[in-house]
Amino acid sequence: MKKQCLIRSLIGAPIGVMISIIITIIISLFTGKGKYYPVPIELINLCGNEIRAVIVQFICSILYGAVFGGASVILDNEKWSLLKQTLIHFSVITMSSFPIAFFMYWIPHHVFGALGYIAIFFGIYLMIWLSIYINERMKIKKLNEQIVLEHNKPV
Repeated sequence: MKKQCLIRSLIGAPIGVMISIIITIIISLFTGKGKYYPVPIELINLCGNEIRAVIVQFICSILYGAVFGGASVILDNEKWSLLKQTLIHFSVITMSSFPIAFFMYWIPHHVFGALGYIAIFFGIYLMIWLSIYINERMKIKKLNEQIVLEHNKPV
């Protein structure tokens, strides 16, 4: 399990960077008026200059992706109930992603910004979880139907 966690973390790290870059492009498209904004201005002010802010965001994006990738092994633990897997997975990624998002100024630094982030995060998590759950239920249903067909097949 530790090896799988490490492998998935190593896969998740560059995915975190890619998603971070995509998000900065989308934000720049909608708010940049033709300019590219690689990091929030508040992060530039905190870091002292733009290149330091980009490096810090790059490192945090690696960490963000690695945590998401590594945490996926939680969902493979067949000894735990689906509820336990989901609650632990959600807790791990929430407790690691919120501080990073807050520190990076990806969310506004006020109560409504934090609550909005949590609500959006939970909504996205719920949609992804439900789609995976429904997909898995359909696979199980098909397997059960195949078992019934095989069982009722004349020999």
